[in-house]
Amino acid sequence: MTAPAGQPRAIHPDALRKAARGCATGVAVLTTRQGEDLFAKTVSSFVTLSMDPPLISVAVGRHSPLVQAARDTGRLAVCVLRVGQEQLSQRFATPGAGRATGAFAEVRTRTEVTGAPVLDDCLTWFDCRLHTVLPGGDHSILIGMPVAVACSEGEPLLYHEGGYHAPAPLTAPSAPRPHRAPTASGVRT
Repeated sequence: MTAPAGQPRAIHPDALRKAARGCATGVAVLTTRQGEDLFAKTVSSFVTLSMDPPLISVAVGRHSPLVQAARDTGRLAVCVLRVGQEQLSQRFATPGAGRATGAFAEVRTRTEVTGAPVLDDCLTWFDCRLHTVLPGGDHSILIGMPVAVACSEGEPLLYHEGGYHAPAPLTAPSAPRPHRAPTASGVRT
C-alpha cells in the first residue's frame, strides 16, 4: 500500500522502535523537586541544544508527573550516568520508582542552585531553570537553561539494542605519520 502523492507514509510503531534501538544513546536521569516530593526518571533523549544562550533539552512521557512538577517549580536537573550505574538507571526506569518524599531510599542526592536533586557520583550534571516545555507527540520536551554544571572523570553509560554498554575505542591509537618537507621542486620525498 502506498501513500497518496504528497502524503508521508505512516511508519508502524514497532518499526520505529526497532530503528531507534539501533541508535546508541547516553543514559541520564531527569530530576525535579516540588515541595518535599522528589521526582526522577531515566531518559535517553537528552542533548545540549544551544551554547548561546545555554540550553539543554530532554524528552519524557507527557503523562509523567515529573513534567507537571517541573512546570510548577520551574526547575530540573539532568544527571548523566557513568559506566557501573546500570542499577541506578533501571531503578528510575521502573514505573512508580521515581517519586519519593524527603529522599530516595539508597540513592544519595544533593542540591546545587535551583533545588532540583543532583545524583551523587554521576558523570556530568546540569542544574537548570525551566525555559519552556514543548509538545512532542506522546512526550513532552523540556528545555532547560543551565545555571550550574559539573563533570568528572569516567566513561559514560551507553544504551544500545536494549542493553547497557561502555564505550570502546574503534582502534588502537596509531603513531603520527612523519612529516616530510617538500623539496625545492615542490615534490615530497
